Amino acid sequence: MDRSLKAISLILSYPTRELQHAMPEISAVLASDTRLTAAARRALRPLMDELGGRDIYDLEEQYVMLFDRSRTLSLNLFEHVHGESRDRGGAMVSLLETYRDGGFEPASTELPDHLPVLLEFLSMRPFAELQETLADAAHIFQALAERLDRRESPYGAVFTSLLQLAGVTADEGAVSELLEQPDDDPNDLQALDEVWEESEVRFGPDPNAGCPQVRDMLSRMDDPITPPPGVAAQ
Repeated sequence: MDRSLKAISLILSYPTRELQHAMPEISAVLASDTRLTAAARRALRPLMDELGGRDIYDLEEQYVMLFDRSRTLSLNLFEHVHGESRDRGGAMVSLLETYRDGGFEPASTELPDHLPVLLEFLSMRPFAELQETLADAAHIFQALAERLDRRESPYGAVFTSLLQLAGVTADEGAVSELLEQPDDDPNDLQALDEVWEESEVRFGPDPNAGCPQVRDMLSRMDDPITPPPGVAAQ
């Protein structure tokens, strides 16, 4: 198991008292990973300290305000790619099938593209595979890091660390395209309700949904699954 990726999966999950109790071990894992630069490891310390010692209710509120009430900070990766498109449902089905083909059955109630779920799966895969998958999502990680840094959130350091584990530099054009979307106001609940109204994501059988490797799927995340009229599917 890649212990650092598992650790990052945990710290990006909803805060719990169990997580707080595990923070000394999680911090030690990340502090000892020489794949991360010394600067990246130092940048993680404020978040580690917060998660380990801050009041749990404050941590829960902070998490909700960041990741649940802000679509541009969503931890559901396909949200940044497909948005309200129906293609998102097909991508979800394929990703879930990929998990199952790899012997992984998500135990949480989160969607398959929820980043902590994906990272938990990748932590059990060969390093070359997990690195390629992270590299394919590098533009999303970079955009999330920049948005979180703007809010002076210590969570931004986590996405910088993911970029270092990916071993690539994010495509500037793809990052700029994501950052062009205006930031949500987490306090404007009416506006958020309107933004989050979208087509239902279905997980039933899909005869067109294959079982591609996760990294292949993420590398094509900007391509629509359903081709335009008159264009043959690849």
